[in-house]
Amino acid sequence: MDIDKAINHLQKVDSRMKTLIKKYGHPKFSPIDNYFEALIKSIVSQQISTKAASAIYNRLKTLFNGDHFPNPKNVLAVKDEKLMSVGLSGQKIKYIKDLSNKWDQIEIKLSNIKLMTDQEIRDILLDVKGIGQWTVDMFLIFSLVRPDIFPTGDLAMQKGFCILNNLDSKPSVDEMIQYSEIWRPYRTIASWYLWILVEGPTEW
Repeated sequence: MDIDKAINHLQKVDSRMKTLIKKYGHPKFSPIDNYFEALIKSIVSQQISTKAASAIYNRLKTLFNGDHFPNPKNVLAVKDEKLMSVGLSGQKIKYIKDLSNKWDQIEIKLSNIKLMTDQEIRDILLDVKGIGQWTVDMFLIFSLVRPDIFPTGDLAMQKGFCILNNLDSKPSVDEMIQYSEIWRPYRTIASWYLWILVEGPTEW
């Protein structure tokens, strides 16, 4: 994705977005090339703050005492009790192990991922227990850095949208999508600014 081109577009179409860009600068993305790891990280991050997710994710990695993220077989070999000790819920452990069990088949299906559409990727990943729209959106944004993802189901995104538009109540999905049309085809970058309004500067 061409970040400079995205920034120029957003500044032209939305004066409020232009103000945010001036205040917070350009976004930075650090894609995770290990897609298995990226999806695990997204599952860990479900319904908790970025800070809490980062702490649990780092503790999870230390369980395996290595420089590289564990492979699916390593993950499946760890007892649930040990995974719970790093802060994972029983539900998330089930999700992580379902992903690990299915990973060989998923990896084959995603072998041409760079040529696949967003929807083609969604269709494959949504078949995994515990991977819903939000988790796929996080994967598309932070691992693949797809340019036009707009995760309306994200609570911080909704709060950021309220702040941007001076709203007193939670916006509907339709309202968010309708407004976001002016940001196309760079809604991923617009989303980053909505997040930063709520959570401050952070790295995924």
